[in-house]
Formats: sequence, structure tokens, C-alpha cells
Amino acid sequence: MPHSFNNYYEPFLGSGAVMAELLYADSTMLFPHFEQAYGSDILPFLIEIFNITKENPKAIVDHYRKEISEYYQDPIKKYDEIRDRFNAAHNPYDFVLLSRTCYSGVIRFRKADGYMSTPRGPHKPISPETFENRITFWHNLLQKASFSCESYTESMKRPKEGDVVYCDPPYTHSQSIIYGAQEFNIDTLWKMIAECKERGAKVMLSINGMRDSKKKDISVTPPDGLFERKLFVNCGTSMIDRLQNTGREMRDKKVDDQLLLTW
Repeated sequence: MPHSFNNYYEPFLGSGAVMAELLYADSTMLFPHFEQAYGSDILPFLIEIFNITKENPKAIVDHYRKEISEYYQDPIKKYDEIRDRFNAAHNPYDFVLLSRTCYSGVIRFRKADGYMSTPRGPHKPISPETFENRITFWHNLLQKASFSCESYTESMKRPKEGDVVYCDPPYTHSQSIIYGAQEFNIDTLWKMIAECKERGAKVMLSINGMRDSKKKDISVTPPDGLFERKLFVNCGTSMIDRLQNTGREMRDKKVDDQLLLTW
């Protein structure tokens, strides 16, 4: 990212990991320096998690403490109970529990009906005490951030000259597996990025690049002239591969994303 800029926009927020790094760097007086961070996503229960963590962290901590203590007693039964409850009402508190208990933290929606279908993970979820420490940490980070539930086509209308946009959309080669319940068109994203660029905003895009340790090209090709730089980022072994190959040895399965920049 630039050493300084005005506002930061992340229209495919997901776990908020990149925004968190930015906010942490700002809180420790490291660069980059910026004014405000704006995160958005089309999943309402995801945005609710960020807003609850920012405004009422005790509520989410108390829910986790109660439910995870019961989970420890009978993980198989409790996981099914939490997942069924979430699929019935899309409660953000249950979505947090699923993210901590499902296999590898991979949130997978069934295309036919939007059902969250990821199986239970074999690991023991983090303790209520560790979870509370993390929520407290995030609560402090998020005071310089705002969150909204909306499509990227809406949020990307706002960035202007001096702002930075980071896009981490559904990857075109795997969106039917992970984002099956959502519609996404890469050509629409190219258009929105071009409009941001015309207004003077800088845009960064993470998208599929190479897999199987650079033996297989799964990249998508952007329009000519839209980006000025292309880098490859080693993302390690694919979580999807781990989920689909449980119990098997994973060799030569490293994934390298493309990181495209408009400047």
C-alpha cells in the first residue's frame, strides 16, 4: 500500500484480516497512515459480527463462553445443533461459533438453497478466555473502522482521489464451491475498478493465479491497461484442497494468488 492515503475501502470484507493488519499498523504508529477504514460485504450476519465486536464485545464473548463450553461436552451433537440453528435464522453469534468449529474455518454455502454445509472440524476450538482476548483486541482495532452490508457495486462508487481500495472477491475457479449461494461476475468488477481508477483511487486486487506449486495456471486475465503491476503471493496449501483431501498427504499443492495494482 502507499505510505499514506485518505480512506481505505474493503468491499469484500470476509474475515477482515487485511483491514486488521492495516488498523494494527496505524495503532502502532507504523505506516501506512490513513483517515478511516470502510468494510462491506453482502452477508448481513458477517457485518453484524464486526459491528457487535466494535460496539458490544461482551455480548459475543458471553455467547461463545456458554456455547463452546457445551460443545466441549459433545462436539458432534452440538455442532449439528449450532449449524441447524444458524441455517434456520442466520444468527451472527452462531456464525461465529461455526467459524471456530467447522473444518479449517472454511465457510461453504450450498448453491441450491444457501445452506452452510461445511462439516465439523476435528480440532478443539479455542478456549473462552483466548476468544475473549481476541475479541478485546479486535474491539480496540475497529474503533477507526465502519461497516455496512451492501454489494461491492455500491461501496465501490465512493472511493475517490487519494483513497485505496482492496478487493478480495470470490475466486473465479472456486466460487461455486465456497460462494455457491452468491452471484459474482468478474466483468462487473473490472468495470467498478476502472471507475475507481478514473476517479483517482488506487485499487489492489487479489485473484486466482497459479496452483499445484505453479504447475497449473488458473489465472483470470484483466482488461488491457487496467493494472500497472502484477505480483504473485505464496498462499501456502489451499484450504479447499485440505478439505477435499482429508487424511491424504498434500504434495505440490501450493497456491500463488495474483496481486494486481492499478499504480
